[in-house]
Amino acid sequence: MRWIAVMLAALAALVARPAFAWGEFGHRSTASIAWANVSPQTRAAVRELLRSEKGLGTPYCRVRSLEEASYWPDCIRRESWRWAYSFAWHYQTMNICKPYDPRANCSGGNCVTGQIERNSRILADKTLPAAQRLEALAWLTHFVGDLHMPLHSGDNNDLGGNQVAAKYGIAPGRNLHAVWDGPMAERGITSAVPPLIRRYAAGERAALDTGEVSDWGRESWELARGLVYAKAFDRDPCAGGEAPKDVVWSEEDIEASLPALRQRISQAGLRLARLLDGALAR
Repeated sequence: MRWIAVMLAALAALVARPAFAWGEFGHRSTASIAWANVSPQTRAAVRELLRSEKGLGTPYCRVRSLEEASYWPDCIRRESWRWAYSFAWHYQTMNICKPYDPRANCSGGNCVTGQIERNSRILADKTLPAAQRLEALAWLTHFVGDLHMPLHSGDNNDLGGNQVAAKYGIAPGRNLHAVWDGPMAERGITSAVPPLIRRYAAGERAALDTGEVSDWGRESWELARGLVYAKAFDRDPCAGGEAPKDVVWSEEDIEASLPALRQRISQAGLRLARLLDGALAR
C-alpha cells in the first residue's frame, strides 16, 4: 500500500507540472522538418558544430543531431540551479483580451522572441567558440518551436492555460496547455497526410515560410484567442464573465483544431530552416 501511495503521488506531481511547448515529439518533428529543408551547406555546418557537444557540459542531455538539439533546452531544466536564468526565455505571453504588443514582456531580451534574435546572431558568428555556437543552435531550434505554440504567446491570466484543468476527450488529468503540448501535437503530426516531415515544394514553402519573428508571435496569440480559448470555453473568451477553470477538449474540438496545429508545426520547421540557412549557409 505504501508503494502504491508513493507511485500515485509521483504521478500526481508529474501531471501537475507546467507543460513545455509541444513536448519532445513536437520539437523533434519541427527540427526534422527543418533538417529536410535546409541547404547542403547548412547541414555540413551543423554536423561540424555537433562535434563540439562535450563543450556543453551536459552529458545527461545529448546533442548529437538537430532533433536532439531541439529538445536540449527542456532536458536541461532538471538542473534548475544551473539553468533557471533561462526559464523565462521559452515564452512571451500576452493577455488575449488586450491589444497585442510584440515588444511587451521582454525586458532585457528575456523572452522567446528576444532569444531567437540573440541566438541567431551567436550562431552566425564564426569568431565564437564552437561549443557556444552549438548551444545557440539548440536554443534557436527549440525557441522557434516554442514561439509557434499558441499558448506560449496567448494567455488568459492562467499561465498560458496551465491553470485550466482539461479533459482530452474522456481522459482527465491534464490542463489546457498540456493538451496542446502533448496529445494534440502527437495526433496532428502522426495523422497528417501528406506527412509533415518531408522536403516541401517551393510553392508550399512560399505559402508557409512568411513573416518575421514578431509576426510569428502575433499569429500564435491570435490562435490562442480565436481557436484555443474560444473552443475550450465554447464562447468568445473576451466577452466577459468568469473564465472556466475546468474544461473538456472534445473530439469535435480536436478535429477542428488539427489543421491549425499542423500548419504551426510546418511553419515552425520551414521558418527554422530559413534562419539556419541565414546563419550557416554562407
